[in-house]
Amino acid sequence: MYELLSTSDRQQWLMASLAQQPLIIVLRPKESDLLGPFLQSLLCQRVDQLVELGLHHIEIAWVDHSRWSALITAIRLRHPTLQLGVASVTSQRGLQAVIDLDLPYAMSPLLDQGLVSMAHQHNCCLVPGVMTPTEIRQAVVLGCHVVKLFPAVVLGLDYHRQISAPMGDLPFMIAAGGLSVADLDPWLSAGYDAIALGRGVLSTTNAIADLSHWLT
Repeated sequence: MYELLSTSDRQQWLMASLAQQPLIIVLRPKESDLLGPFLQSLLCQRVDQLVELGLHHIEIAWVDHSRWSALITAIRLRHPTLQLGVASVTSQRGLQAVIDLDLPYAMSPLLDQGLVSMAHQHNCCLVPGVMTPTEIRQAVVLGCHVVKLFPAVVLGLDYHRQISAPMGDLPFMIAAGGLSVADLDPWLSAGYDAIALGRGVLSTTNAIADLSHWLT
């Protein structure tokens, strides 16, 4: 589906998709999710629930497990219209798995020039994690027009405003790390282009109800 798109095209697609619904939920597989029948796993049940709520973007964290790719394939077959990405890509092995599956995008918690170069060579959209103005500028120079600000909760709500004045135009910025459903509107209003929330957020009291309300 995505094999004919260049890295730039994939980045533009991701930005356009997140502009329509600026939220990503990140799920991390547990060992039990990878051992039994995939569609009966707690992770897949959570994916079913989120898709039913109307969520468009879900990331499954990369784990170095022999059945990880099969899990991703099972989810894609079950939810073919879901914009499925990969989180926690920090190695060439993880990035190669994303490339082999021709997934639309992947995210990393760090800025690794070697991984970015490898992604571009294979027309893969890799969103690097950045924290400082220097890292943001380096990512743009490397051709990354979408970045993940991580960990966002450490940098704070006003960080976007504080760096936008001296830096000028900023890349498309996804805030991730330590945020909750209650942070969605304030952080989006503060200038961040999209928000990524972790699996743990969904286990808090009323989180699913709050997420359902936000999505509608």
